[in-house]
Amino acid sequence: MFLNDKNVKYYTGLQDNNALMSLVRYLEKFIIQSQINRLTKFQEILLVLMKLRLNLTNQLLGDLFGVSKMSVSSIFLRTINVMYCNLKFLIYWPERHCVEETMPLNFVQSFSRNVTVIIDCFELKIEMPNNLKAKAETFSHYKGTNTIKYLIGITPQGTISFISDGWGGRASDKHVVEHSGFLSKIRQGDVILADRGFNINEIITSLGAKINIPAFTKGKKQLSPYETEESRKISNLRIHVERMIGSLRRKYTFLDSTILLSYLRKDEKKITTLDQIVTVSAALVNICPSIVPFTLKSNEP
Repeated sequence: MFLNDKNVKYYTGLQDNNALMSLVRYLEKFIIQSQINRLTKFQEILLVLMKLRLNLTNQLLGDLFGVSKMSVSSIFLRTINVMYCNLKFLIYWPERHCVEETMPLNFVQSFSRNVTVIIDCFELKIEMPNNLKAKAETFSHYKGTNTIKYLIGITPQGTISFISDGWGGRASDKHVVEHSGFLSKIRQGDVILADRGFNINEIITSLGAKINIPAFTKGKKQLSPYETEESRKISNLRIHVERMIGSLRRKYTFLDSTILLSYLRKDEKKITTLDQIVTVSAALVNICPSIVPFTLKSNEP
């Protein structure tokens, strides 16, 4: 089923059939099936990938795979959990020397080899909760609707190196940074690129690191030539994280839909199904070619 590279890319988001079969061979040993299962392990994994990629309804997936709508729901929840547990290692914070040795030329030219991560937050639209507290906690003034917010970090090479659990859209970017576990990754000497909304300079400085954000124009008639040039450099490189977020949404269109509240239920480890979906989607993006062009490395020592 769908064994040519073109169809694999369309239905799963993966680069080709080799990538799909490598993923299946790795995952199938973790999938436990009952004797009454009508689908093979390959089909169960394919069903989940198609749901993430194309945001197909359970009814349509049931018709395609010859099972009931209820079976699709059960297979999806069980298999996405298996994928989450066994693919999240693909989102990892690399050693600094690894980042430095493979630094793209445009980063070297702008900030030497010091940048370790570019961060941003993205929000996923959800159904409006009935509970008043939940409705207030998830309402995003920035988006004007109810959302779940995630902090994402990418390396200069374009690999996702951090993804947080979800937070209600009301949470500020600063609050998410402080409470998501991101700060435990920061080491002395690290340089972070971010947008103006990340008012976390004091926190980052206290860790012996540095955050570079575009200069503020508030209270100034105009920026100095130095501030203008530095802001241009930051913006030109920080855009990679925005491109990564866009790629994540386009590749796995489930994330670009209105998320049902049923996906926000937490398991015994306080992880929601949506958290699992976002993490799995990010891990899958990491095994695809990077969106960041890797130009020849600089000859700088």
